[in-house]
Order: sequence, then C-alpha cells, then structure tokens
Amino acid sequence: MKRRRKLGIQLYFIFLVLLVLAITIITTGMIVFLFDKIFEIILPGFIVAAIMSVTISLIITAHLNRRLLSPIAKLSKSMELIADGKFDIHIETKSKIGEIRRIYNNFNIMARELRSTEVLQNDFISNVSHEIKTPISAIEGYAMLLQYSNLSDDEENEYLCKILFNTHRLSELVGNILLLSKLDNQTIQNQRVSYRLDEQVRKALLMLEQKWTEKETEFDVDMEKIVYLGHESLLLHVWTNLIDNAVKFGPKGGLVKIRLKRFDNIIRFEIEDNGSGISEEDAKHIFDRFYQSDSSHKDEGNGLGLALVKRIIDICGGNIELKSSKGLGSKFTVYLPVYDEDQK
Repeated sequence: MKRRRKLGIQLYFIFLVLLVLAITIITTGMIVFLFDKIFEIILPGFIVAAIMSVTISLIITAHLNRRLLSPIAKLSKSMELIADGKFDIHIETKSKIGEIRRIYNNFNIMARELRSTEVLQNDFISNVSHEIKTPISAIEGYAMLLQYSNLSDDEENEYLCKILFNTHRLSELVGNILLLSKLDNQTIQNQRVSYRLDEQVRKALLMLEQKWTEKETEFDVDMEKIVYLGHESLLLHVWTNLIDNAVKFGPKGGLVKIRLKRFDNIIRFEIEDNGSGISEEDAKHIFDRFYQSDSSHKDEGNGLGLALVKRIIDICGGNIELKSSKGLGSKFTVYLPVYDEDQK
C-alpha cells in the first residue's frame, strides 16, 4: 500500500514535468510563428524561446506553488504550533492530491491523540495530588492530636494505628504510581522465566492471609499444576490485586472461587466472589486509573490496582474480562498465552 502511494506521487510529479515541457514547447513554437507571420519581426529563435519559456515557467510555478507548496507551508506552520504544545488545532485542505489529503488527515489524528493524552496527563496529576494529600492530611491531623492533647493510652494507640494505616496507604499509592510509570515507559527489564503458576497463586493467597482471616472469607480453589514461562514478579501483582479485591468487596464469611486451567496455547485464570457486584456503567471504567466504583471502600484503596492488573496483562500479551451484575458478585477471567523456551 505504501509503495503504491509512493508511486502515485512520483507519477504525479513526472506527469507535471512532462506537461510543463510539452506546454512550453508548443506555446513557444506558436508564439514564434505568430511573431513571424503577424509582425514580421525576425528575432533569433533562441531569444524568443528563452523569453517564452521563462514566462510560461513562472506561470506554471505559481500554479504549482498554490497546489503543492502552499499546503505544505500550512502544514509546517501547524507543526510548529504542535511543537509549542498547542494541541487544540485542526487543519483542512482543498488539495485534490491524495497524499497531501492523507498527510492532513494523519496530522489531525495526531493532534487529537496528543490533546487526549494531555487531558489524561492533567487528570492523572490532579488525581495523584488528591490521593497523596488525603493520607498526608490524616497523618498530620492524628500526629497533632498526639502532640498537643492529653490522651488515654487507648486513644494514643488508636491514633497511632490510624497513622500507620495512612502511612501504608501512602506507601502503596507511591509504589503503584512508580510501577505504572515504569510499565508505561517500558523501563522494567523483566525476562520470562519458568515457574509454577499455581504455586504463585497460592503464594498470593498466603500473602493476604491476614485480610481474609479477619473477614472469615472461604475459598474454593481448583488449580492444575502448570509450569509457566512468563513475567513472574509482574504477574504476582495481578493475583494479589484480584484476590484482595475479591476479599475486600465480598461479604463477611463470603466465598471466593479460584480456577486455573490450561487449554492448548492458552491459560485461563478465574476468580469469582459473591459480593455486591458492579453495575454495567461502572464496569466500563473499572480498569481506568483512579476509578473506584464502591465509595464505601474508598479508604481501602487508591483506584490503581485494576489499572495495574490490566497494564501487566497487556504487557504479557494476555487479556482480562469482567462479568458482573449489581448484587450478584463479580467474576474476573484472565487469559495468558503460552510461550516456548525460545521466546524468553
């Protein structure tokens, strides 16, 4: 397709050159003939030809400038605006040349994408600022109470626990932001290694034992023994986030089902809870950064967990799906491709 476009514009210019030559020769010959016949002026043929050629060339050059150089100059000026960070720009052309129209169209797409990226970046900074400010304000408030108030031992212990809780929230938030940044900028050097995927999921369960013990959550686990070639440290984030959410949003004494199975070249991981579920509208944004569908658990997270999960699975070449209805629980399904040893 690209070769066809390249040939198209090359043929266009070849045609223009031949057309200029043909028009110049024919017009010059006619004018010389008319000068001889009408005015009976005898001038050296090359002088007349030179004058006519220059005149005709100037006329054709002006036409080409209007058709070719003018749209390019307009595009160049627009590129300068983009370079200055002015993305709110849209350009149009009346040119009939397909290549120029395609360049203009691609430029408008680029400007639109950059505009969207700028909005997302500004939203991200705003959300980060808010999420960081919340635990810091809480830590500051409880620290001031401890410093200036006459408190009982129980009250002091309560405030210290709240300071530790908000410190953990802040640490987790900063850690997630840094990891997302590294994933987005592809600065993580994480080669695929062979390891037991089912054992990694069990490890994630043990890491969260305190949480699901306090909530009396029960588990129904059925996993095949699977040796997987993948990004071990990154995928651990996936399982801990999904299990943590299933426990967090499930009822006390709830049930979480976990399934792990291999099908030829695909590995499927499923985790299902019997919690309050997610509405159809919330499900559309569930993987967006800083999006939290359940405000009642807002203090327990920062809205980056599932965004991290989605980004990691994308890097691993997999896919994640959500099936949920309000009041009927949620089911996340992760699909991971199977790699060979030579694909490390």
